[in-house]
Amino acid sequence: MSDPLIRALDHYVVLDPAGAEQILTAAATEAWLLTQLQRLPAPPEDLAALASDQERVQRLLNTACALELEPGLTVQWFAVRIEP
Repeated sequence: MSDPLIRALDHYVVLDPAGAEQILTAAATEAWLLTQLQRLPAPPEDLAALASDQERVQRLLNTACALELEPGLTVQWFAVRIEP
């Protein structure tokens, strides 16, 4: 289980091999992950039992930091703290 402090952070670094590194808000990261999940023909086996894509996104944010879209193509995200 991930550290609860991580879930309290508001920004993520998103690494996509098809694009540049980005720093996104938590809401933008959720939208980005939703788009990544929708690129898949079927949800990953460990997420398939969840009822909706939004639940899958939340599970990914809470328990993972990478999603393989196809062999050799993996996207990653990491919670970061941006000091004011």
